[in-house]
Amino acid sequence: KPDKNESYIYRGSDNSYYEKFADGTEKCIDEALPFEIPDNWTWCRLINIGSWSAGATPPRGELQLYKGSIPWLKTGDLKDSYIVSIPESISDEAFNKCSVRLNPIGSVLMAMYGATIGKLGILSIPATTNQACCACIVCDSLDNQYLFYYLMSQRDNFIRLGAGGAQPNISKEKITNYLFPLPPLNEQRSIVQTLKSIINRM
Repeated sequence: KPDKNESYIYRGSDNSYYEKFADGTEKCIDEALPFEIPDNWTWCRLINIGSWSAGATPPRGELQLYKGSIPWLKTGDLKDSYIVSIPESISDEAFNKCSVRLNPIGSVLMAMYGATIGKLGILSIPATTNQACCACIVCDSLDNQYLFYYLMSQRDNFIRLGAGGAQPNISKEKITNYLFPLPPLNEQRSIVQTLKSIINRM
């Protein structure tokens, strides 16, 4: 069943961008677009570029749930880099009992709560997460590092989206509804290599 928030963005014959929704309605979104993109790129929502999921925390009082070998990541483990080790783990019982997903290698993770909002990571090992972390298993047409760097470039905007409450937080829905500029795969990889070269010289 299609997600009610899923949509398709296209450029009309008048050169304006329109968003068509699952219910058939559509609207012009020119004013919502943050910048111009090349003609061979497209705009989409983050929900359209992969499978997104938040995790869960097994009851801390049930110690046996933490005596296992399944890596379980908290947002404090996100360091804006590849994740090669995770201090905590959960058991098979916890995995089956709680709403957690085993995210595969290459998944892109983003913190949603508190002072860590916008912190990122890319999994080098399969792992589950707590509920304060949103994980994306990217589709085949997306380079996960391109997504990683784009999310990093938008961190201040995500922090602003999470402001306003006693505890700042940004929901999975706000993340997946965020606009995303999608180049062809070869251009994504070229952009990533250019960014890495710049970062290495800093």
